[in-house]
Amino acid sequence: MFRNYVKITLRTLWKNKTYSFLNIFGLAIGLTCTAVIFLWIEDEVTFDKMHAKRDRIYQVMENWEYDGVRTFSSTPSPMAAAMKAELPGIRQTCRASEGLTNAVFSIGDKTLYAGGMYADSSLFDIFTLPFIAGNAANAFPQLYSIVITEKTAKNFFGDTKNVIGKTVMVDNKQPYVVTGVIKDIPENSSIRFDWVAPYEIYFRENPYLKNWGANSVSTYAELAPNADLAAINRQLQHFIKDHAPDAISHAFLFSMKDWRLRGRFENGVQSGGRIEYVHLFSLIAWIILFIACINFMNLATARSEKRAKEVGIRKVMGAGKSKLVIQFISEALFMSLLAAVIAVVVLFLVLPGFNALVDKNLTVGLNNPAHIGWLLLITVVCGVVAGSYPSLYLSSFNPVFVLKGIKIKTGNATFIRKGLVVAQFSISIILIICTAIIYQQIQHVKSRNLGFNKNNLISMPIKGNMVQNFPAIKNALLATGTVQNVALADHTTIYGGNNTNDISWEGKPATDKILISQRLIGPEYISTSGMEIVSGNDFKPVAASNGMDVLITQSLEKLMGKGSAVGKTLLTPHGDSVIRSRVAGVVKDYVYGNMYGAPDPVVFYCIPEAANLLYVRMNTGNDNEAAIAKIGEVMKQYNPAYPFSYRFVDDQFNAMFENETLMQQLSRLFASLAIVISCLGLFGLAAYTAERRTKEIGIRKTLGASVAGITRLLSADFLKLVGIAALIAFPVAWYTMDQWLEKYPYRVSIQFWVFAVAGLAAMIIALLTVSFQSIKAALMNPVKSLKAE
Repeated sequence: MFRNYVKITLRTLWKNKTYSFLNIFGLAIGLTCTAVIFLWIEDEVTFDKMHAKRDRIYQVMENWEYDGVRTFSSTPSPMAAAMKAELPGIRQTCRASEGLTNAVFSIGDKTLYAGGMYADSSLFDIFTLPFIAGNAANAFPQLYSIVITEKTAKNFFGDTKNVIGKTVMVDNKQPYVVTGVIKDIPENSSIRFDWVAPYEIYFRENPYLKNWGANSVSTYAELAPNADLAAINRQLQHFIKDHAPDAISHAFLFSMKDWRLRGRFENGVQSGGRIEYVHLFSLIAWIILFIACINFMNLATARSEKRAKEVGIRKVMGAGKSKLVIQFISEALFMSLLAAVIAVVVLFLVLPGFNALVDKNLTVGLNNPAHIGWLLLITVVCGVVAGSYPSLYLSSFNPVFVLKGIKIKTGNATFIRKGLVVAQFSISIILIICTAIIYQQIQHVKSRNLGFNKNNLISMPIKGNMVQNFPAIKNALLATGTVQNVALADHTTIYGGNNTNDISWEGKPATDKILISQRLIGPEYISTSGMEIVSGNDFKPVAASNGMDVLITQSLEKLMGKGSAVGKTLLTPHGDSVIRSRVAGVVKDYVYGNMYGAPDPVVFYCIPEAANLLYVRMNTGNDNEAAIAKIGEVMKQYNPAYPFSYRFVDDQFNAMFENETLMQQLSRLFASLAIVISCLGLFGLAAYTAERRTKEIGIRKTLGASVAGITRLLSADFLKLVGIAALIAFPVAWYTMDQWLEKYPYRVSIQFWVFAVAGLAAMIIALLTVSFQSIKAALMNPVKSLKAE
């Protein structure tokens, strides 16, 4: 019996090559798309799973009570030791410097940058970081020790063997001894670095860290197996205030399981994160697979009349309905299997491009039993779903009517077929509209008046004697003819930076806690960055680094009361004394940190020696490549011991929209695939319709109908379906995008023309798809059409 089914299936496929191709290729695209999305989802949901203690690892977070509640990951340095000593259930803690420190390493004649962190040795016990040389128990036997990854060891020494005990010079200042080599950290780990050195070094270099009011480090905690998380969080609620009575923050533990996917907080409460994209793209994957299955159902039921006699004869010969259902589902499963094989081949071809798009390193992983299992499951589901309705429909034919040539009633089948086409195009139009609005939102924010000029602006990390040599470096850069201005700053313009709530002024209520960002800059910074002084004066070119004169932004001026703030005084506690700073000028508000919200007030202090970055404004119209080369030559002349490193500010700006850009790119890709799959089905249905109406077309042409008239006749029904699909899609797309835009304070308004363009585009695509078959049928010789039996 099975052998017979296989023969019939192969004959059917060969006899109907076009329809077989459309079915299999449509399913293959759907399966490929689904596989790609699920590989991306797998990478997201397995983030940090390589860490064996993941269920017991937490990061200490703080809720700060300002205008509402804000959540930060920065904590006081003394907190880790205090938690371990005072809170039952805390097995161990770890302090680490925030972000990655990009240090220069010199090994013989080789000099290169590598990003790392300073951390307690407990890091290697809390997180799963396997050693291939050295061991966790003796990771930092001396102060200037360093543990590096496999990749870093190869970059430094060309190999991972015999590197323990070797010395590397860090920032051309201090030799460090390599005391360990760990396996390369997987890309889907939240904790990633090229090197790690003792936290004590960082602590000694930044003595302010001993203060409970200095929130400048990351604190991690490992709980004991039976620890009561709720009880620990209750104790943490006032833990900082118990040690620093003036504190206004409340600490809590944030589970590693949520770091990647649920890391967004609003008003002190978890409110989602990347998990929303996981849910969204899971839905899209199943929708595209559903569209592919619709194609199969439509084409199979449309071709039902061609197999009517086969069904009739089989029933007369004794085949029951159940056997016919099994036969037709078996055919669907066979086609689904062929589609799966093609999909795997296509997946290998497209995955490199997809990895470049989403900045991941996904692999097909056919050696993973889970991947094979899921592929087979989806293949079977597709075969059963796609073949279920056609098999039930075909097996229900009355053999007497079929063999007598009585026309089979196809009313329900026709209605269902049209309904499925409407469903396909509704989904496609929704995806087109969503893609367009997401693009508009991104561009809306990117075109926002930032209050500074991000174009032709580069930043370089301060290394060596760049601050001391700044006047000479500035003059040399200006002399190249490619540079407009040069400045020093302590933080990147578009990021958050340091902030405080200690600044006050005359008339400020003592109970008001206002978060104010602080920037330590050189006198050229405002003009170099393209910011605007709206009142008062900028810092003088030779401004004294005493913090006595400051610049503030407009938002802070408004908080200081009516009238101009120029000449008013800011009061900042400093130990047992208070620093009094005169407002010399007011800077127009600029956007930083949250690109969608209103920026916090900022105070600028003229303290260039505290700079961490050198900013260079290049002339407009420059050949950027040539300009960068000239800048590099100057830096090599004045800072020869350090490799030239730079970054464009507009690249930093674009990186702020990583999630939105990913959503837009993937939505555009999946919308295109949904349209392609839908059009494959539409093409097949158009061909079938033209074939069924061959004689009608011949008669119409004989009676004088034009090719254009017949084409219009055959296309009209399909265009009506697409029109209905648009009417269904419009309100669904509007509601979906309105909900999505709600989370952005600065957002685009939804405009009707987007819906009109999306509907028109779908109509044009559908028309082009069916026109080929319609024109082909209209051009057929009517004599041949009328002779055909």
